[in-house]
Amino acid sequence: MIGLPDIRAAAARLHGHVMATPCVESRTLSEIAGCQLFLKFENLQFTASFKERGACNKLAQLSSEERERGVVAMSAGNHAQGVAYHAQRLGLRAVIVMPRFTPMVKVERTRGFGAEIVLHGDTLEEARSHALGLADQRKLVFVHPYDDEAIIAGQGTVALEMLEAVPQLDTLVVAVGGGGLIGGIAAAARSLKPGLQVVGVQTLRFPNMFNAFKQQSLPQGESTIAEGIAVGRPGQFTQALVERYVDDIVLVDEGDIEQAIVLLLDLEKTLVEGAGAAPLAAVMKEPARFAGRKVGLVLGGGNIDPMLLAAVIQRGMVRAGRLARLRVCARDVPGSLARITGVVSQAGANIDEVHHQRAFTLLAAQNVEIELVVQTRGRAHVQALLEALTAAGYEAKEI
Repeated sequence: MIGLPDIRAAAARLHGHVMATPCVESRTLSEIAGCQLFLKFENLQFTASFKERGACNKLAQLSSEERERGVVAMSAGNHAQGVAYHAQRLGLRAVIVMPRFTPMVKVERTRGFGAEIVLHGDTLEEARSHALGLADQRKLVFVHPYDDEAIIAGQGTVALEMLEAVPQLDTLVVAVGGGGLIGGIAAAARSLKPGLQVVGVQTLRFPNMFNAFKQQSLPQGESTIAEGIAVGRPGQFTQALVERYVDDIVLVDEGDIEQAIVLLLDLEKTLVEGAGAAPLAAVMKEPARFAGRKVGLVLGGGNIDPMLLAAVIQRGMVRAGRLARLRVCARDVPGSLARITGVVSQAGANIDEVHHQRAFTLLAAQNVEIELVVQTRGRAHVQALLEALTAAGYEAKEI
Protein backbone atom coordinates (compact mmCIF):
# COMPACT_ATOMS: atom_id res chain seq x y z
CA MET A 1 0.00 0.00 0.00
CA ILE A 2 1.40 3.38 -1.01
CA GLY A 3 2.23 5.92 1.66
CA LEU A 4 3.51 9.45 2.17
CA PRO A 5 7.11 8.69 1.01
CA ASP A 6 5.80 7.45 -2.36
CA ILE A 7 3.68 10.56 -2.78
CA ARG A 8 6.53 12.89 -1.82
CA ALA A 9 8.76 11.11 -4.36
CA ALA A 10 6.05 11.59 -6.98
CA ALA A 11 5.89 15.32 -6.16
CA ALA A 12 9.64 15.56 -6.82
CA ARG A 13 9.21 13.86 -10.22
CA LEU A 14 6.32 16.16 -11.15
CA HIS A 15 8.14 19.35 -10.20
CA GLY A 16 8.50 21.55 -13.26
CA HIS A 17 6.33 19.28 -15.41
CA VAL A 18 2.90 19.64 -13.77
CA MET A 19 1.38 22.86 -12.45
CA ALA A 20 1.04 23.41 -8.71
CA THR A 21 -2.50 24.74 -9.04
CA PRO A 22 -4.03 27.41 -6.75
CA CYS A 23 -6.02 26.44 -3.67
CA VAL A 24 -7.96 29.49 -2.51
CA GLU A 25 -11.11 30.33 -0.59
CA SER A 26 -14.33 31.15 -2.40
CA ARG A 27 -15.93 33.73 -0.12
CA THR A 28 -19.20 33.76 -2.05
CA LEU A 29 -19.63 29.99 -2.11
CA SER A 30 -18.58 29.84 1.55
CA GLU A 31 -21.44 32.17 2.47
CA ILE A 32 -23.91 30.08 0.50
CA ALA A 33 -22.70 26.75 1.88
CA GLY A 34 -22.29 27.77 5.52
CA CYS A 35 -18.66 26.62 5.72
CA GLN A 36 -15.28 27.84 4.52
CA LEU A 37 -14.77 26.44 1.04
CA PHE A 38 -11.30 26.29 -0.49
CA LEU A 39 -11.16 25.35 -4.17
CA LYS A 40 -8.25 23.40 -5.67
CA PHE A 41 -8.24 24.43 -9.33
CA GLU A 42 -7.04 21.27 -11.07
CA ASN A 43 -9.04 22.39 -14.11
CA LEU A 44 -6.18 24.82 -14.72
CA GLN A 45 -3.70 22.04 -15.56
CA PHE A 46 -2.38 22.08 -19.12
CA THR A 47 -4.68 19.17 -19.99
CA ALA A 48 -7.42 20.69 -17.77
CA SER A 49 -7.39 17.77 -15.31
CA PHE A 50 -5.54 16.31 -12.32
CA LYS A 51 -5.07 13.11 -14.34
CA GLU A 52 -1.80 14.25 -15.81
CA ARG A 53 -0.20 14.03 -12.35
CA GLY A 54 -0.54 10.25 -12.24
CA ALA A 55 0.31 9.89 -15.92
CA CYS A 56 3.50 11.92 -15.54
CA ASN A 57 4.58 9.96 -12.46
CA LYS A 58 3.95 6.63 -14.18
CA LEU A 59 5.68 7.44 -17.46
CA ALA A 60 8.66 8.99 -15.72
CA GLN A 61 9.39 5.63 -14.06
CA LEU A 62 9.29 3.45 -17.19
CA SER A 63 12.43 1.52 -18.01
CA SER A 64 14.29 2.25 -21.24
CA GLU A 65 12.93 -1.01 -22.70
CA GLU A 66 9.35 0.00 -21.79
CA ARG A 67 9.83 3.45 -23.28
CA GLU A 68 10.97 1.84 -26.51
CA ARG A 69 7.77 -0.23 -26.69
CA GLY A 70 5.37 2.64 -26.01
CA VAL A 71 2.19 2.79 -23.94
CA VAL A 72 -1.54 2.12 -24.26
CA ALA A 73 -4.30 3.49 -22.04
CA MET A 74 -8.07 3.42 -21.85
CA SER A 75 -10.01 6.46 -20.75
CA ALA A 76 -13.15 8.54 -21.25
CA GLY A 77 -10.90 11.53 -21.79
CA ASN A 78 -8.87 13.07 -18.97
CA HIS A 79 -6.50 10.15 -18.32
CA ALA A 80 -6.19 9.86 -22.09
CA GLN A 81 -5.04 13.46 -22.41
CA GLY A 82 -2.65 13.16 -19.49
CA VAL A 83 -1.00 10.04 -20.92
CA ALA A 84 -0.92 11.44 -24.46
CA TYR A 85 0.58 14.77 -23.42
CA HIS A 86 3.33 13.37 -21.21
CA ALA A 87 4.08 10.59 -23.69
CA GLN A 88 4.55 13.26 -26.35
CA ARG A 89 6.74 15.30 -23.98
CA LEU A 90 8.91 12.23 -23.27
CA GLY A 91 8.99 11.08 -26.90
CA LEU A 92 6.95 7.90 -26.34
CA ARG A 93 4.46 6.22 -28.63
CA ALA A 94 0.93 6.34 -27.16
CA VAL A 95 -2.24 4.48 -28.16
CA ILE A 96 -5.44 5.56 -26.43
CA VAL A 97 -8.65 3.50 -26.40
CA MET A 98 -11.76 5.58 -25.69
CA PRO A 99 -15.43 4.54 -25.45
CA ARG A 100 -17.56 5.64 -28.38
CA PHE A 101 -19.60 8.03 -26.17
CA THR A 102 -16.53 10.11 -25.21
CA PRO A 103 -17.16 13.86 -25.81
CA MET A 104 -15.50 14.97 -29.02
CA VAL A 105 -13.71 17.82 -27.26
CA LYS A 106 -11.74 15.18 -25.31
CA VAL A 107 -11.14 12.98 -28.35
CA GLU A 108 -9.77 15.81 -30.46
CA ARG A 109 -7.64 17.23 -27.67
CA THR A 110 -6.08 13.80 -27.08
CA ARG A 111 -5.43 13.35 -30.78
CA GLY A 112 -3.81 16.78 -30.77
CA PHE A 113 -1.12 15.45 -28.42
CA GLY A 114 -0.02 13.00 -31.10
CA ALA A 115 -1.66 9.85 -29.73
CA GLU A 116 -3.27 7.17 -31.87
CA ILE A 117 -6.98 7.15 -30.97
CA VAL A 118 -9.07 3.97 -31.01
CA LEU A 119 -12.80 4.40 -30.33
CA HIS A 120 -14.16 1.10 -29.05
CA GLY A 121 -17.09 -0.04 -26.91
CA ASP A 122 -19.89 1.75 -25.12
CA THR A 123 -18.43 1.47 -21.61
CA LEU A 124 -15.08 1.90 -19.91
CA GLU A 125 -14.97 -1.83 -19.24
CA GLU A 126 -15.31 -2.62 -22.95
CA ALA A 127 -12.61 -0.06 -23.75
CA ARG A 128 -10.39 -1.53 -21.02
CA SER A 129 -10.68 -5.06 -22.44
CA HIS A 130 -9.78 -3.80 -25.91
CA ALA A 131 -6.81 -1.82 -24.56
CA LEU A 132 -5.46 -4.89 -22.77
CA GLY A 133 -5.80 -6.83 -26.03
CA LEU A 134 -3.83 -4.17 -27.88
CA ALA A 135 -1.17 -4.24 -25.17
CA ASP A 136 -0.65 -7.95 -25.82
CA GLN A 137 -0.80 -7.66 -29.59
CA ARG A 138 1.52 -4.68 -29.96
CA LYS A 139 3.71 -5.26 -26.87
CA LEU A 140 2.68 -1.93 -25.35
CA VAL A 141 2.84 -0.98 -21.64
CA PHE A 142 -0.68 -0.70 -20.25
CA VAL A 143 -1.17 2.48 -18.18
CA HIS A 144 -4.18 1.94 -15.93
CA PRO A 145 -6.27 5.06 -15.22
CA TYR A 146 -6.47 4.47 -11.47
CA ASP A 147 -5.48 1.02 -10.15
CA ASP A 148 -1.72 1.52 -10.32
CA GLU A 149 0.49 2.60 -7.43
CA ALA A 150 2.44 5.11 -9.53
CA ILE A 151 -0.80 6.65 -10.78
CA ILE A 152 -2.26 6.83 -7.26
CA ALA A 153 0.93 8.41 -5.87
CA GLY A 154 0.88 11.03 -8.60
CA GLN A 155 -2.74 11.97 -7.85
CA GLY A 156 -1.91 12.11 -4.14
CA THR A 157 0.34 15.12 -4.74
CA VAL A 158 -2.87 17.19 -4.89
CA ALA A 159 -3.21 16.76 -1.10
CA LEU A 160 0.38 17.85 -0.45
CA GLU A 161 -0.26 21.11 -2.27
CA MET A 162 -3.63 21.70 -0.61
CA LEU A 163 -2.32 21.27 2.93
CA GLU A 164 0.75 23.35 2.18
CA ALA A 165 -1.42 26.19 0.86
CA VAL A 166 -4.15 25.89 3.53
CA PRO A 167 -2.82 24.00 6.59
CA GLN A 168 -6.02 24.67 8.54
CA LEU A 169 -8.18 22.44 6.30
CA ASP A 170 -10.12 19.89 8.34
CA THR A 171 -12.15 18.24 5.55
CA LEU A 172 -11.41 17.24 1.95
CA VAL A 173 -14.20 16.41 -0.49
CA VAL A 174 -13.12 14.43 -3.54
CA ALA A 175 -14.96 12.91 -6.51
CA VAL A 176 -14.63 9.14 -6.84
CA GLY A 177 -14.58 7.06 -10.00
CA GLY A 178 -12.11 4.21 -9.80
CA GLY A 179 -10.60 5.76 -6.68
CA GLY A 180 -7.13 6.81 -7.81
CA LEU A 181 -7.54 10.46 -6.81
CA ILE A 182 -9.22 9.93 -3.46
CA GLY A 183 -6.92 7.01 -2.63
CA GLY A 184 -3.79 9.08 -3.14
CA ILE A 185 -5.22 12.19 -1.50
CA ALA A 186 -6.49 10.28 1.53
CA ALA A 187 -3.20 8.44 2.04
CA ALA A 188 -1.23 11.70 1.95
CA ALA A 189 -3.67 13.84 3.92
CA ARG A 190 -4.29 11.38 6.74
CA SER A 191 -0.54 10.83 7.12
CA LEU A 192 0.09 14.56 7.38
CA LYS A 193 -3.01 15.36 9.45
CA PRO A 194 -4.58 12.26 11.05
CA GLY A 195 -7.69 14.07 12.31
CA LEU A 196 -8.64 15.41 8.90
CA GLN A 197 -11.84 14.02 7.34
CA VAL A 198 -11.90 12.74 3.77
CA VAL A 199 -15.31 12.45 2.09
CA GLY A 200 -15.79 10.87 -1.33
CA VAL A 201 -18.53 11.75 -3.82
CA GLN A 202 -20.10 9.52 -6.44
CA THR A 203 -23.13 9.85 -8.68
CA LEU A 204 -26.32 7.92 -8.00
CA ARG A 205 -25.91 6.39 -11.45
CA PHE A 206 -22.41 4.99 -10.82
CA PRO A 207 -22.15 4.09 -7.10
CA ASN A 208 -19.47 1.39 -7.44
CA MET A 209 -17.15 2.55 -4.62
CA PHE A 210 -20.15 3.54 -2.48
CA ASN A 211 -21.47 -0.02 -2.80
CA ALA A 212 -18.11 -1.54 -1.91
CA PHE A 213 -17.52 0.87 0.97
CA LYS A 214 -20.96 0.45 2.53
CA GLN A 215 -21.72 -3.12 1.47
CA GLN A 216 -24.68 -1.92 -0.59
CA SER A 217 -25.96 -3.07 -3.97
CA LEU A 218 -27.39 0.04 -5.59
CA PRO A 219 -27.95 -0.45 -9.33
CA GLN A 220 -25.57 0.92 -11.93
CA GLY A 221 -26.81 3.35 -14.57
CA GLU A 222 -25.83 3.78 -18.19
CA SER A 223 -24.85 7.44 -18.49
CA THR A 224 -24.14 10.51 -16.39
CA ILE A 225 -23.12 14.11 -16.85
CA ALA A 226 -20.08 13.20 -14.73
CA GLU A 227 -18.64 10.75 -17.26
CA GLY A 228 -15.16 11.19 -15.77
CA ILE A 229 -16.27 9.17 -12.71
CA ALA A 230 -18.58 6.76 -14.55
CA VAL A 231 -16.52 3.71 -13.63
CA GLY A 232 -17.96 0.21 -13.49
CA ARG A 233 -15.87 -1.12 -10.62
CA PRO A 234 -13.31 0.20 -8.13
CA GLY A 235 -9.68 -0.82 -8.26
CA GLN A 236 -8.11 -3.29 -5.82
CA PHE A 237 -5.39 -0.88 -4.68
CA THR A 238 -7.79 2.05 -4.53
CA GLN A 239 -10.52 0.21 -2.65
CA ALA A 240 -8.03 -0.82 0.02
CA LEU A 241 -6.91 2.81 0.41
CA VAL A 242 -10.50 4.05 0.59
CA GLU A 243 -11.40 1.49 3.25
CA ARG A 244 -8.36 2.45 5.30
CA TYR A 245 -8.35 6.25 5.02
CA VAL A 246 -11.72 7.59 3.80
CA ASP A 247 -14.40 8.56 6.34
CA ASP A 248 -17.49 8.44 4.14
CA ILE A 249 -18.82 8.43 0.59
CA VAL A 250 -21.93 10.37 -0.39
CA LEU A 251 -24.08 10.28 -3.51
CA VAL A 252 -25.30 13.15 -5.67
CA ASP A 253 -27.81 13.22 -8.50
CA GLU A 254 -27.55 14.68 -11.99
CA GLY A 255 -29.41 17.86 -11.05
CA ASP A 256 -27.08 18.45 -8.10
CA ILE A 257 -24.06 18.31 -10.39
CA GLU A 258 -25.65 20.54 -13.01
CA GLN A 259 -26.35 23.21 -10.40
CA ALA A 260 -22.77 23.00 -9.13
CA ILE A 261 -21.40 23.51 -12.67
CA VAL A 262 -23.57 26.61 -13.08
CA LEU A 263 -22.60 27.97 -9.63
CA LEU A 264 -18.90 27.67 -10.38
CA LEU A 265 -19.33 29.27 -13.79
CA ASP A 266 -21.59 32.05 -12.52
CA LEU A 267 -19.88 32.90 -9.23
CA GLU A 268 -16.27 31.78 -9.67
CA LYS A 269 -16.04 32.32 -13.44
CA THR A 270 -14.41 28.90 -13.75
CA LEU A 271 -15.40 26.09 -16.12
CA VAL A 272 -15.63 22.67 -14.49
CA GLU A 273 -16.87 19.38 -15.95
CA GLY A 274 -19.43 17.17 -14.23
CA ALA A 275 -16.95 15.02 -12.31
CA GLY A 276 -15.05 18.12 -11.19
CA ALA A 277 -18.23 19.76 -9.89
CA ALA A 278 -19.37 16.71 -7.89
CA PRO A 279 -17.60 17.77 -4.65
CA LEU A 280 -19.39 21.14 -4.62
CA ALA A 281 -22.65 19.35 -5.42
CA ALA A 282 -22.18 17.21 -2.30
CA VAL A 283 -21.53 20.21 -0.06
CA MET A 284 -24.59 22.02 -1.39
CA LYS A 285 -26.75 18.92 -1.03
CA GLU A 286 -25.73 18.17 2.56
CA PRO A 287 -24.83 21.53 4.18
CA ALA A 288 -25.36 20.28 7.73
CA ARG A 289 -22.56 17.72 7.30
CA PHE A 290 -20.01 20.44 6.50
CA ALA A 291 -21.39 23.38 8.52
CA GLY A 292 -18.66 25.47 10.16
CA ARG A 293 -15.82 23.35 8.77
CA LYS A 294 -12.84 24.33 6.63
CA VAL A 295 -13.46 22.29 3.51
CA GLY A 296 -11.15 21.71 0.56
CA LEU A 297 -12.84 20.83 -2.74
CA VAL A 298 -10.89 19.36 -5.65
CA LEU A 299 -12.16 20.77 -8.96
CA GLY A 300 -10.80 17.80 -10.84
CA GLY A 301 -11.21 18.84 -14.46
CA GLY A 302 -12.64 21.32 -16.93
CA ASN A 303 -13.12 19.27 -20.08
CA ILE A 304 -16.81 19.52 -20.90
CA ASP A 305 -18.49 19.28 -24.28
CA PRO A 306 -19.65 22.78 -25.39
CA MET A 307 -23.10 21.54 -26.42
CA LEU A 308 -23.58 19.82 -23.05
CA LEU A 309 -22.43 22.97 -21.28
CA ALA A 310 -24.97 25.06 -23.20
CA ALA A 311 -27.76 22.69 -22.13
CA VAL A 312 -26.59 22.74 -18.50
CA ILE A 313 -26.53 26.55 -18.44
CA GLN A 314 -30.05 26.78 -19.85
CA ARG A 315 -31.39 24.20 -17.41
CA GLY A 316 -29.67 26.04 -14.58
CA MET A 317 -31.35 29.28 -15.60
CA VAL A 318 -34.71 27.52 -15.56
CA ARG A 319 -34.09 26.15 -12.05
CA ALA A 320 -33.14 29.61 -10.82
CA GLY A 321 -36.19 31.20 -12.41
CA ARG A 322 -34.04 33.31 -14.71
CA LEU A 323 -35.60 31.61 -17.71
CA ALA A 324 -39.34 30.94 -17.46
CA ARG A 325 -42.10 29.65 -19.72
CA LEU A 326 -45.47 31.35 -19.35
CA ARG A 327 -48.89 30.62 -20.83
CA VAL A 328 -51.13 33.63 -21.44
CA CYS A 329 -54.74 33.32 -22.63
CA ALA A 330 -56.06 36.19 -24.78
CA ARG A 331 -58.58 37.14 -27.45
CA ASP A 332 -57.31 36.24 -30.93
CA VAL A 333 -57.58 39.76 -32.35
CA PRO A 334 -55.08 42.20 -33.91
CA GLY A 335 -52.95 43.99 -31.32
CA SER A 336 -53.44 41.39 -28.59
CA LEU A 337 -49.85 40.12 -28.76
CA ALA A 338 -48.52 43.68 -28.84
CA ARG A 339 -50.37 44.52 -25.64
CA ILE A 340 -49.05 41.39 -23.90
CA THR A 341 -45.46 42.09 -24.93
CA GLY A 342 -45.94 45.64 -23.70
CA VAL A 343 -46.86 44.37 -20.24
CA VAL A 344 -43.82 42.06 -20.26
CA SER A 345 -41.58 44.96 -21.28
CA GLN A 346 -42.96 47.24 -18.58
CA ALA A 347 -42.31 44.51 -16.01
CA GLY A 348 -38.64 44.46 -17.06
CA ALA A 349 -38.52 40.95 -18.57
CA ASN A 350 -37.07 40.02 -21.96
CA ILE A 351 -38.85 37.68 -24.41
CA ASP A 352 -36.83 34.81 -25.90
CA GLU A 353 -39.58 32.90 -27.72
CA VAL A 354 -43.25 33.36 -28.65
CA HIS A 355 -45.63 30.61 -29.77
CA HIS A 356 -49.32 30.96 -30.66
CA GLN A 357 -51.38 27.87 -29.90
CA ARG A 358 -54.76 27.83 -31.65
CA ALA A 359 -55.43 24.16 -32.49
CA PHE A 360 -54.26 22.27 -29.41
CA THR A 361 -56.29 24.10 -26.78
CA LEU A 362 -59.61 23.83 -24.98
CA LEU A 363 -60.20 27.58 -25.15
CA ALA A 364 -63.06 29.02 -27.16
CA ALA A 365 -62.33 29.28 -30.88
CA GLN A 366 -61.95 33.05 -30.76
CA ASN A 367 -59.25 32.80 -28.10
CA VAL A 368 -55.57 31.86 -28.29
CA GLU A 369 -52.96 30.53 -25.92
CA ILE A 370 -49.68 32.39 -26.18
CA GLU A 371 -46.60 30.68 -24.77
CA LEU A 372 -43.74 32.98 -23.87
CA VAL A 373 -40.20 32.04 -22.89
CA VAL A 374 -38.87 35.02 -20.94
CA GLN A 375 -35.61 36.04 -19.29
CA THR A 376 -36.10 37.32 -15.75
CA ARG A 377 -34.09 38.25 -12.68
CA GLY A 378 -35.30 35.24 -10.68
CA ARG A 379 -38.32 33.68 -9.00
CA ALA A 380 -39.60 36.91 -7.43
CA HIS A 381 -39.44 38.62 -10.81
CA VAL A 382 -41.41 35.78 -12.46
CA GLN A 383 -44.13 36.20 -9.83
CA ALA A 384 -44.19 39.96 -10.38
CA LEU A 385 -44.55 39.41 -14.11
CA LEU A 386 -47.50 37.05 -13.62
CA GLU A 387 -49.17 39.58 -11.35
CA ALA A 388 -48.67 42.33 -13.95
CA LEU A 389 -50.26 40.18 -16.66
CA THR A 390 -53.18 39.32 -14.37
CA ALA A 391 -53.67 43.00 -13.49
CA ALA A 392 -53.79 43.76 -17.21
CA GLY A 393 -56.74 41.36 -17.56
CA TYR A 394 -54.99 38.24 -18.82
CA GLU A 395 -55.11 34.72 -17.49
CA ALA A 396 -51.43 33.82 -17.02
CA LYS A 397 -49.47 31.03 -15.37
CA GLU A 398 -46.01 29.52 -15.38
CA ILE A 399 -45.66 26.15 -17.12
